[in-house]
Parts: sequence; structure tokens; C-alpha cells
Amino acid sequence: SRARHRVVNMAKHTRKVHITGKYGVRYGASLRKQIKKIEITQHAKYTCGFCGKDCVKRKATGVWNCSSCRKVIAGGAYMMNTAAAVTVRAQIRRLRDMAE
Repeated sequence: SRARHRVVNMAKHTRKVHITGKYGVRYGASLRKQIKKIEITQHAKYTCGFCGKDCVKRKATGVWNCSSCRKVIAGGAYMMNTAAAVTVRAQIRRLRDMAE
């Protein structure tokens, strides 16, 4: 007798987990939600402060590279501008305006 092959319909997309679907059921839901937020920000494209294009991508931890103007920018590990960096930049701008 001939063996019958059953066609299995595989899922094409994840419903909720998106990028963290690769972890399956491991590590717990709360940790996967935190990792989802981090991985989305680290894989996103950011606007270059030099040329103004959305071409800045993460090259390594804290190293961001613009593919358009070839500038290499030091930033945060998972996002280009950290909250602390934004605060410091605002403080420096305010002090510079006071000095003038």
C-alpha cells in the first residue's frame, strides 16, 4: 500500500509576539515583552543628524552607522538616543543660551 502524505498548514505570522516568536514558550511572557520592545528599537532605522535621512542602523553595541553619509555615531546600546543623552543635550543647550 502507498503511504499517504498529509498536508500541514503552517502558520504564516505570529499574532501577538511578533519578533519574539523565535523564543517560543521559553523565558516567560513578561521577559519576552521586554525583549520585544528592545529588539524593535534596536532594529529600527533612525534619522541621521548630519544628512537628515532615515538611514542610521545599529552596527554593534552603542555604535550606529549612517548608510547614506557613512558617519559613525556613538549612542545607546539599543536605541540611538538614550533618555540621559537627551537630558544632557538640553542642559548644554540651555547653558549655552544663558552664556550668550
